[in-house]
Amino acid sequence: MSQAAFPCRIAVVGAGVVGMTTALALQRQGHTVSVLDPQGPGEGASYGNAGFLATELIDPLSTPATLRKAPRLWRDPHGALALPLRYLPRLAPWLMRFIAAARPARVAKGRQALAALNGAAVAAWQRCLADIGAEEELVASGYLLVWESDRGRAAAKAQMAHLRHWGYEVEWLEAAALRKREPGLTGELSHGLYFPGAHQVRDPYALVRRLAAAFEARGGVIRQTKVERLEPRGEGVRLHTDAGEWEADQAVVAAGAWSHRLAAGLGLSIPLETERGYHLTLPQRGEAMRQPVGSAERRFVMTPMRCGLRVVGFTELGGLALPPVKRRYTSLRHHAEALLRDPTGLDDGAEEWMGFRPTLPDSLPVIDTHPDYPAVHFAFGHQHLGLTQAAITAELVGALVMGEPPALDLEPYRVTRFQR
Repeated sequence: MSQAAFPCRIAVVGAGVVGMTTALALQRQGHTVSVLDPQGPGEGASYGNAGFLATELIDPLSTPATLRKAPRLWRDPHGALALPLRYLPRLAPWLMRFIAAARPARVAKGRQALAALNGAAVAAWQRCLADIGAEEELVASGYLLVWESDRGRAAAKAQMAHLRHWGYEVEWLEAAALRKREPGLTGELSHGLYFPGAHQVRDPYALVRRLAAAFEARGGVIRQTKVERLEPRGEGVRLHTDAGEWEADQAVVAAGAWSHRLAAGLGLSIPLETERGYHLTLPQRGEAMRQPVGSAERRFVMTPMRCGLRVVGFTELGGLALPPVKRRYTSLRHHAEALLRDPTGLDDGAEEWMGFRPTLPDSLPVIDTHPDYPAVHFAFGHQHLGLTQAAITAELVGALVMGEPPALDLEPYRVTRFQR
């Protein structure tokens, strides 16, 4: 029998987009829910993401092709991959797992698991936002992926065929059609792919704040406090925080890049690393483009938002302690200048930001219940797909808490998959 077949007290650790969608989902089931986080809602990684639902990203980060390209990307001063030298000794064990995850059989399983989550993502967000009367926060924007060089033509054709095989609607655009679709781009383009079914949000931070406001309006409690460890007690769980103890019948760990620390206190070793994401937000350039645009060669994304034009890029595996690397912002300006038809205003009040994305070697999140403590559940490790997968993750966690069959097979996302 489910621990939560009746309304109970549930603590959600983490007030990011995954934590807040989960809290709302559990609240809808009739539970009394509290959210605990040392930061306010949406002030962590959720604050600065690219703002669009990247449902087409179904390939794990670790593939044979990625490993072949990695040295070149690392050496490029404006390249999309950064591995700070002073962090490499600590990163080495994770990198070995990452390399092992590139085996073809593991890539195929990971692709299937990512496609399952991403394929359910938009509909789950529509249900979540309709429930709180915030449908307008999600915009059917479309998405452009562009190539500047004709050398990328074969790769683009192969990617289009690959995604069509997986059921995605993809259109091929030559340079003139690209310029017509997005006048804000420079004319120095070769070809691109257009995803007419893609969606973005108007502003990811504002979205999480709106989720939090709806949660509190329905009686939910948000406490700005740090959870230091979880202590299962009988059929419940005690949360030890920097402001005292908190009792709950069940707990959900959705603490992003800090989640593995709480899991370690419960006897689980999780190889979670921090993918540090950088952004520039240009407040005066929010109308510079019509839709999100990604560069296949430069590996960055620009998204027009209510708060301005957001320029996002880099996979920097550097942990939680190192300060931001200033030259990353220079690189983002460099890339934006190359693609924007009118690159003025890149320094005019631009916001520079760096946040911590939780990344696991196989690129899959953890969505599961502790094998020994049924009152503790997990929802973390979504790497750069946290916004995309948040609402469907929340629904899956709700099924776990209620002891109901989930909408997707959760085997690929088990917390114990790293214990073998």
